[in-house]
Formats: sequence, C-alpha cells, structure tokens
Amino acid sequence: MNIPFSTVGTIDIAVIPAADLDQDIGVIWHPFLRQRSCYGGHRQILEAVFGILLSFHSHNLSRIVGLLRHGEDKANMARTNNANMAPSHRDRSRSPKATNINYLIQDPIPSRYGSENSQSRHSRPLEREGHQVQDPKVRPTLGHQPLHHLIDNLLGDGDSLIDDLLGLLGQPDEDNEPTSSPAPEIKPTTGHTVPVTRPATKTTEPPKPEPSKETEAPKPTATTKPTSSSTNSEAPPDCSESNSRPQTGHPEPTKPATTPSHPSQSEGGPTAAMANQDVFLPVATGPIPQTVTSRNDHPVPKKNVLSDNPIETNKFYAGLFLGTQTNASFTFPYSIAWSKGTGDLQSWGMGISHIEADKIAFGPIEDKIPGNPVKYYVNPIGIQSIILSAQELGKQTVLNVENPLPFSANAVLQPQEGSRERITIPVLQGMGFVTGIYSGLQPNVESAVGYQKVVTAGSPRPGVFKYIASLLDGTTWLIYYTPTDGQDPEPRLESAHLFRGPLGWSGTIQVAKNPAGVSGEKLYDNSSGVYAVQGAVSGAVSGRTGTYQIQWAKDGKDAESTPLMMFALPHHLESFDTATQGRATNITLRTTTKGTAAAIIGETWTLVEPDLPIDMGFAPWSVSGGSITQLSARAQKVLTDVAPTELQQDVDQQTDLNSMYYSGKAFSKIATLVYTVDKLGGNPQMAASTFNALKTAFAKFVSNKQQFPLVYDNVWKGVVSSASYNGGDSGADFGNTLYNDHHFHYGYFIHAAAIIGSLDPDWLPENKDWVNMLIRDAGNSVSNDPLFPFSRGFDWYHGHSWAKGLFESYDGKDEESTSEDAMFAYALKMWGKTIGDASLEARGNLMLGILRRSLHNYFLMEKDNKNHPENFVPNKVTGILFENKVDHTTYFGANLEYVHGIHMLPLLPSSAYVRNKNFVQEEWEAMFAPQAADPAEKVQGGWKGVLYANLAIINPEASWEFFAQSDFNYSWIDQGASRTWYLAYAAGLGGAPS
Repeated sequence: MNIPFSTVGTIDIAVIPAADLDQDIGVIWHPFLRQRSCYGGHRQILEAVFGILLSFHSHNLSRIVGLLRHGEDKANMARTNNANMAPSHRDRSRSPKATNINYLIQDPIPSRYGSENSQSRHSRPLEREGHQVQDPKVRPTLGHQPLHHLIDNLLGDGDSLIDDLLGLLGQPDEDNEPTSSPAPEIKPTTGHTVPVTRPATKTTEPPKPEPSKETEAPKPTATTKPTSSSTNSEAPPDCSESNSRPQTGHPEPTKPATTPSHPSQSEGGPTAAMANQDVFLPVATGPIPQTVTSRNDHPVPKKNVLSDNPIETNKFYAGLFLGTQTNASFTFPYSIAWSKGTGDLQSWGMGISHIEADKIAFGPIEDKIPGNPVKYYVNPIGIQSIILSAQELGKQTVLNVENPLPFSANAVLQPQEGSRERITIPVLQGMGFVTGIYSGLQPNVESAVGYQKVVTAGSPRPGVFKYIASLLDGTTWLIYYTPTDGQDPEPRLESAHLFRGPLGWSGTIQVAKNPAGVSGEKLYDNSSGVYAVQGAVSGAVSGRTGTYQIQWAKDGKDAESTPLMMFALPHHLESFDTATQGRATNITLRTTTKGTAAAIIGETWTLVEPDLPIDMGFAPWSVSGGSITQLSARAQKVLTDVAPTELQQDVDQQTDLNSMYYSGKAFSKIATLVYTVDKLGGNPQMAASTFNALKTAFAKFVSNKQQFPLVYDNVWKGVVSSASYNGGDSGADFGNTLYNDHHFHYGYFIHAAAIIGSLDPDWLPENKDWVNMLIRDAGNSVSNDPLFPFSRGFDWYHGHSWAKGLFESYDGKDEESTSEDAMFAYALKMWGKTIGDASLEARGNLMLGILRRSLHNYFLMEKDNKNHPENFVPNKVTGILFENKVDHTTYFGANLEYVHGIHMLPLLPSSAYVRNKNFVQEEWEAMFAPQAADPAEKVQGGWKGVLYANLAIINPEASWEFFAQSDFNYSWIDQGASRTWYLAYAAGLGGAPS
C-alpha cells in the first residue's frame, strides 16, 4: 500500500490506517530505531510512537501492548540463555607470559618510505616531480493512567526492548528465512549530500534523476540529489548535538543508529538478507571518545580555505590551497593551476591544460623485465593552453578555495583580498567545460601556447556567444561567453596570446577542447552556458549486486532545460547501466594516467557492480569456492604444530610501537593468527592466552596510552597521530599527522577489531566507539558530520583511494599500495558484519566491487591493458600511480619484490577477489617464476613470504609446500603476517594434501 509520510522533529514516520496495522505496524518502528540517537532515547521514542498508536481504533491497543510485552519476554529469555552459555575468550585465565622470540618480531621488510622519522615519503625528489509530538505537559492517557506511567510499566529495565522490537516488528529473524514480502520503503535520512553553495549567479532546481528503463540491476532505494540554494528540499537530519566545532569535554557518545544489540558472529554470508540496503548510513553520530584530546595547532596551518567544515585533505584540489598554491589540480581530462605571475606570460589567471599522448615523457627502459618497458611516464606540467584571467589581476591577487566538497571546490581569484570583483571557477572531477564566473572584471582569455586565429561563430543558444580558437599547437578550443546582461561582449584578439573582453563585465566564460570536429562542436554547443557545481554519490546493495549513482548539480543559463556534459573514465564506461551508456558521446579526450575519458550527457550516472563478495568472511576465500571455513584434518594438524611458535610472541612489544602503521599491522597479524588457530585449526584453547594478550594490548590504544597518542585535529578536522606536533618531523609515521595513509593505518586496526569482536562480542561495547572513530576519519559515510569529512581516502569518482594528505605535489595525489586499499574496504565490510551494521557491511562490499574494476583498469595491468602507454604495460603493476605520472617504483626502493609486493600485502580473503587469476599468472611468469626477472626463490626477507602467499591464488599447492617445509626460515615472514595464516590460506584455496 502507499503510506503517507509526515514528520516528527527530524524523523520520518508513517501514518498508517488502522485497517492496515496488522501487516504494516513494523514500518513505524524502523525510522525511529535507526535515528533513536537523534531523538533522545527509548522512552521518548515510545512516548512519541504511542501518541500516534493511540489515535488508532482501541481494539489495536491490546495487540500493541502484547507486542511490547512479548518483546521484553524475548529479551529476558535471551539474557537467561546468554548467562548459561560457555565462557567466552575473555573469561579464560591467561597463561604465564610467553618467552619472547626475537626473530619473530624483527621487520625483514625495509621501511616502506625509509625510517619512521625520515623525510616524508611525499616530499622526496621523486616528487618532481502533520503529526507532531504533543507538548510533554499534555500527555495522552489510557483512562486515567498517564502514558508515561504506562510505558514505565511496559518497559521494566527496557535496555534491550528497542532492538528486540526491531527483530519482532519487521526485520527477518536470523534463525528463520526472510519473509517474501518486500521491506517497506523508508524515506532516506542519510547525510552524504550537502546543500550547494552556488557562485553568485542565477540558481536552478537540482537535476532530476534520469531513470533507466532498460537496466536489470536494482536501483538504490532513493537517490539523494545535490540541491541548489533555491531548492526547498528537506535537509538531512543532523544527529549531532550541534554543528559547532568540538568542544573540550566530550558529551556522552550516542549509539550508532544501525547497530543492533546482538552483533552477528556468523562466518560466511551477509549479516542479513540485503534488499536495497543504503550504503551511506552513518556508522556513528556522537562525539569522539573522551580519551582523545583536541588540538588547534596543526603543523600545517589552514590557509586560503574559506570553510569551517571538515576539509577533504586527500582530494584532487589540494594544490589550490597548499603551499605556493601553484600546483595543478587534475580534474580528468583537464588540469588547472594558478599562474601566479609565472610562466611565459607571467599571468595571474588560472591556467588550463590538456596533454596529448605525443607530449608525455618516458623514463629509461627496464631491460631486465620481459618486454623492455619504460620505468615511468610523466605528463608535462605548465603548458597553459588557455588561461582564464582578467585585466585587474596582478601582484595583489589572492586565490581562495570556497565550499570544498568531495567532488568539487570553488577556486576564487580576486584582485585583492576582500574585493567584490572576482573570478569563481567551479573545479569538479570530470567537468566538461572549464568555467569562469566573472563579476565586474575585464576578461583576459590568454594562451601561452599562442592563438593562430579566433573565429566568431555566432550564438548557438540565446544569450550565449561562441568563438573557435585555433592554437599554434594545432589544437582547437571552443570559448563560450554568456553575459549576465545578454549583450554581445564583442571580445577582441589583441595579440597571439590575448583575447580580451569588455570592461566591468559579468557573466560566464567556458572553454573546452574539441577533438571531434563538427559533431563534437554541436554537442558542446548544446550544453554551453551550463556547468556543474557539485557532485554527490548514493548507493544501495541488493543481494550480490551493488548500484551507485553519481549526480551532478548544475547552474548557468537555462540550466533546468539544458543538458550537462561531464567526462567519464574507463571504469565508469564499463559499469554504466544501459541508460547511462546510451548518453555517451563521440567526444573523447586522453587523461593523464587513466586512459581515455568520454563525454556523457546528463546529470545522473548509474553504475552497477555485480558479483559482490557478500559470502566472504575471515576464512580463505576464492572466486570459485567461496569462503572455506573447514580445513582437512591433515591441514589442521600442520597449523596447530606451527602455531605455538608464533603464539609465543610478546603481543605488547609487537604492538606498542611509535607508528600507527606498524602497530596496526601487528594487531591485524595477531588477530588473524588467533582466528586461524581458533576457527580454522579448531583449537580455541591454544589461542586463548594470546587472545587475552591481544585484547589487553588493544586496550592501550583505546585508552590512548600508546607511544604517540592520537589527537583530534580541530583545524582540518580529523584524528591524527601526535608524532609530528611540537616541531616533530612531518614525515613521522609516514605522514600520519598530515593525513597520509589513514586508510592503511586505521584499516589494520579495524580489521583486527572485527576479528576480536567476532570472537568475543562482550568486547564490543567498550571498544566500538573508538573503532568507529577511525572509520569516520578515514572513510566516513556522510558529509554532514561536523567532526570528519566524507570519505577522506576513497575517491568515488576514481574508484580507489588516494594516500597523500597535506603535502604539496607537482604530480597530484597518489597511491602506492592497492592491496592495502582493498584491505581497508574489506575491514569496513567485516567490522560492519561483526557489529551488525548492514549499511557498513554493504558499503565495504560495494567498495571492493568498485576497487576490483578500477584496479584492473589502472594499477594491475594485464597484457591487453589500454589505459597506459603500450611501452609501460609490461611492468604489470604501476608502482606509484599519481594523477599526473606513473612510476614503477616505491618510496622505499625499486626492487621488483618491493614494487610488486606492496600491491600484494596483506594477503587476506579479499586478495583473490581484487587480484584475478589471469593477472596473477601473468605477473608471476614475468617477474617471479624461476626464469623470470626476479625469481621468488632467490628473494630474501619478508618479501619472500609475501610472494609465495600471493602464489596461492594460482598455485596453492606450491604455496603450501613452501610454507610447510620442515626447515622453514622465519625471516621470510614479514611483521604483518604469520606462517600459520599463510598455511591456512594456501590450504583453503586447495593447496593442502587431503
């Protein structure tokens, strides 16, 4: 039936006719339960709901009371059953402290980026580079009994009633098959989209979704659109106590809205049957834990960013505000950079570049590798094909960044600070035009390449004036003037480098490179005058299929009726649904490091990822076999023979380090070891002592008593290591304080916590908030969180994460370890599974699906890869992929085992999902086979173990034989892994003898 919605505070509820109560009562409870932390507790929720329920026919009341009492009986029974269960790991007595085995705690792998206190890895020479709740004073009554007394009688202690009602009134019981009737649709209340702050021009309504009529993939439950300032659309609820900056003295954290009281502990399939599960619900909404103090003195002062909201530290536009402010922002396919009085023209405007394949530079040939590939390729920087400038810009010009968001930011050039005259440039990923919004300035459209000619080409649309510029390098650019007053601006070509407009002019100037001749010109004409101002993402998972949408808000002349043009990357084109594919055009432009982009018409992209790894758990997993939770008796015997040596490690010594990265790796390793012995080896008693030590060591970090405690940075807004404060090296702990690698560092902790919590659910209440804090910092799911930005690392446009934080870079953001990127997504999935957060679990699954596609396209190169130069592809992996160059190396050395191994570790169940067999086979034969460039059998140190563990994906028998050899050398195991897990991994993939 169709259910009308009304609003109680910020909570959407359903007003249900009495006749439909029997079948639809559950729909009332879901939004309250999901948002109960916003509303203020169980009692207030029940009072509000009772106020509605009592408006129904009186014969329903006894049924409602019965449901409540049945729910409390069920909770009491559960508590009784739990009391009678066998003791958990935390109840087992800890054995005497084990003797430390020094050779197990040595780090045979060289530091990833030099010593932990060395120069930052991002500053090395490589860089060159209307139902309202009643007044509480007037309570509804049952006879003469006030409602709050009735609730007192019904609740008892009431602590678990709400969560039990969730299962009772509409969520499938885990012990039974889900009902066949579809789940009621709940109006979304997520906050992963924010209102648009528009440039000072005419505003338009937000774009409407363009539904696909042909795709078979399920759509998200709802798409949250970017909104314009003139829109009256409802803002998402703010679950925080206020939108102000965090204050000292943290109030009591609120519970995450999606967390049930009894987390799932099953190994294998998804937590519950997922049908249109929104993947962007908040993981938590409360303050940071009280053990983490706030600081207002970050080593990198926030300059030139006009926003008090959390800042996207790892996004593509950081060059606009960091350091000199002259480093490029790579929007794909264009890049823009502030000239700041430099270059051939000494301009003060915004330079625009697009680099063709014949302009790129190649490194030396690596003749050791089959195919003799080049070591790197790089795109030239500083070719200013077009510059959007103004006569008034000069030495006093300032550049500020306004409204920095996940997909966009506004670059604002002013003749001097505080000037009302300005050029505002909306900078977006994939933007079809580079647009300058002029206010009271004389436009100078310059070209450092030089104009051969500029031809007046009429008015393609009313109020839009077109010019075709032929440059001296043979390229053709289109220039569109859209004056605010509608008058012909009559710009003049004054020299080979200057195309000048009228004095005191206001309006928009758009430029675009046209590679497609007359047909391309018509497409550009049709979209001229309109430009994107913001992007937003929404998504849902149904079964094994994930669907996500990227929506672009637009502005400009007649924006509502004018189609938007944006550029899509190769992995987008592969995953578009049928309707979106049908809007691709013949306009294609090369990108710097991601192959060829194609122009797409329309404001909404729908992308589909099938075959998500929803059945993946902590056990070894393969594409063909799924999750392997049962090993042969012979394999178990080998595991339990090997494990005692590794279980003797001093857990505290291994984990309490001066590096969040290395500490996290140790926690992940030991948690995986404990899980392997307990569940795969079938011997929980053997693992018990180490498990207790693991929880004790983890508690040190939760209480923030590690060597470098975490702090909440109130400048950029995030949780960082304190290592670089007070004059410390900015590169300490690989730049964690400056937001480098947070998804790597915190991902390991999240993974370890997921295992600990799955083995001991009683451990979760005291540790969940701390782990959720790490997730909110590194991979937040909402954009209205006052404490953390949305998705700091993972880029929903590029389909992978960027590791570089607040470091200047000639070549943009970069990533060096795709496997640790996948590890973070896997950790989110498994933590969501452990705590029963279906949205988080689904988001992890979707991210893994997107990563599998993007890594295949851009990082893990099979021989038919078309997105990199042909003479680079035989390297098999990119090494470090920047936005502007690709270098087959690492920040800590160029050995092939380093370059390739960093894209392998850690070997986890997700490894076989993102690293397909065909690629692994090609890479092994070229690099590590006996006659290859760098035979694995000759490699020494921890990298040797990494290579042979990776071999299990294609040859589990050989992998098993390597790790099972009787004279095994433990120096072959790196500090983030164990021989026990590697044996279990190879056995699970079929390598152990039966």
